[in-house]
Amino acid sequence: MRVTQSGLDLNLLVALDVLLEESSVSRAAARLHLSEPAMSRTLGRIRKALGDPVLVRAGRSMVPTPHALAVHGEVRAVVERARSLFLSGGRIDLATLQRTFSVIANDAYVATCAATLFDRVAREAPGVRLRFLPESHADLAALREGVADLELGVVDTRSPEVHVEHLADERVLGVVRPGHPLLRGRVTARRFAAAEHLIASRRGRLEGPVDAALAELGLTRKVVGSVGTFPASLFVLRRSDLVGLITHQAGPLADALGLETFPIPLDLPTMPFGMAWHPRHDADPAHAWLRSCARELTRAPDGPPVAPS
Repeated sequence: MRVTQSGLDLNLLVALDVLLEESSVSRAAARLHLSEPAMSRTLGRIRKALGDPVLVRAGRSMVPTPHALAVHGEVRAVVERARSLFLSGGRIDLATLQRTFSVIANDAYVATCAATLFDRVAREAPGVRLRFLPESHADLAALREGVADLELGVVDTRSPEVHVEHLADERVLGVVRPGHPLLRGRVTARRFAAAEHLIASRRGRLEGPVDAALAELGLTRKVVGSVGTFPASLFVLRRSDLVGLITHQAGPLADALGLETFPIPLDLPTMPFGMAWHPRHDADPAHAWLRSCARELTRAPDGPPVAPS
């Protein structure tokens, strides 16, 4: 971060973090309990310190400049480290906590568990906001760069310093529309392979563990295509004769759409569900509370699913 003046007020970093998160002077002012004129003056000081406009007008809204986007992760990391430094003995008052957590999570987790998590946050820490971000098709080092605070799902980050905690294993089921021809009789590996299949994959994959298991039996299946999100795949299955995959814990999603599930007649590996975070959050009691919420929800009897691919 380039500073053009001496004696930079570190409170500007907090304001910059909120401004970039909100992309709005008025919303940032509300979060920081400032008047809009005071927030505008703060933005002016930030612009002078950085030598960059930071936020520019685009129609009726404001958008961050490329430089502001480039430094946001670093700014977020510094703000979080400062919060941890000044917390007393690891204690935190959840009732007065004002914080926004960004959580990367697979869409199946959000669809089945986010409501429960939002409810707990509202009861225990009403000043906390959760911002769920979609999983990316590539490893963008979001945790290391401060773009996200926590990741939930099949964690495949290649950042060596990131902490990963295994929470649960899930088994995969087949899922089809009611009255599907595959359900007329015993579902064998050969009948399963002979059907047409749809894959849900954020990376656009057209094969996976099912194909490896079929290959061991000398069988192949026809995959007609893939969709990027798990709930989208269920809506496609609902109106076609395609066969999809679902996890056991995602059963309520299938039930809500009137879909049928069945055991897959293959020796498939379980799918690991976990959470990951950067070690700078280890001593942060607010982050530790969020991790405990995710951990307890995951290990509950109706814990989260993992979107198969």
